[in-house]
Amino acid sequence: SAASDVYKRQVVDRYPEREALVSRHQNIRWTYKELQQKVNQLASAIIEMGLEAGDRIGIWSHNNAEWLLLQLATAKVGIILVNINPAYRTFELQYALNKLGCSALVLMRHFKSSDYAQMVRELCPEIYHKTYNQLDLVEIPTIERIIWIDEPGNDEDFDYMQKFSAWMSEGDAGDPRVAERQAQLKNTDPINVQFTSGTTGTPKGATLSHRNILNNGYFIGEAMNLTEEDKLCIPVPLYHCFGMVLGNLAILTHGGCIVYPNDGFEPLSVLQAVEEEKCTGLHGVPTMFIAMLDHPDFKQYDLSSLRTGIMAGSSCPIEVMRRVIDQMHMQEVTIAYG
Repeated sequence: SAASDVYKRQVVDRYPEREALVSRHQNIRWTYKELQQKVNQLASAIIEMGLEAGDRIGIWSHNNAEWLLLQLATAKVGIILVNINPAYRTFELQYALNKLGCSALVLMRHFKSSDYAQMVRELCPEIYHKTYNQLDLVEIPTIERIIWIDEPGNDEDFDYMQKFSAWMSEGDAGDPRVAERQAQLKNTDPINVQFTSGTTGTPKGATLSHRNILNNGYFIGEAMNLTEEDKLCIPVPLYHCFGMVLGNLAILTHGGCIVYPNDGFEPLSVLQAVEEEKCTGLHGVPTMFIAMLDHPDFKQYDLSSLRTGIMAGSSCPIEVMRRVIDQMHMQEVTIAYG
């Protein structure tokens, strides 16, 4: 969307050296200028892969820097990002990819007991005999490439999956095709698909436009009085609109800093992140706030930098709200549920 890009460029032009992202579990710190350069490089790699505006890429991962890069790069070149819940089993993954005809799938290597590469192999046993640029899979026929989010020091290699770092290196941050593609996009174009929980029947994909999510993120940020001075701790999952829109987009549209304390929620890492990064905002569902407040080490952490944040995901008991305001210093906490 041209409008969102003008806005993003304005933010980068205004605050090139301000921190845009701190991903603590990955030991990553990027300024706005560095983030923009990486996003443009990935956008170029997406074009290089042959994807056209309106094509779809699935992201099956918990929180990390690559998730953010993919969110912004797909939007730049008109690719629809399909958020896939990391808790999905193979049949749900298959349903989501086929329902939307995804051209590519980006996945994290593993999380706790989930081995995502193994789940792909279970779904497509023939994948053992494929190379990553010549996939022809029976159960997920539209998938042309599977990319795994590699980490420094992990020397695993898969013939049938490409490393994210190698995919990035196919792009060029100065690629003129990125701006050419952008000029053809409209703010009403679809940009993102999020699945309902599927409590009745199969999950339903809700399609969102550039305007939908950018406005939602921007105005939530306005409601929270966010500025470039704010640092927002995001322990909620990015595959949900809470992390991706009310988190990433709310803070980026205001020139502040995203802080990922960990890939998945863990109360201690959140308390540490808030204290050490001096976060001013913190998002969470009620059970997350309860887990932090009830942690035996809670009182050891200095959370006095906190001012705001969002509690959502389910209705919040009033006594939890009181404790968050009194003990976590979040006088301006926002309820975004119901």
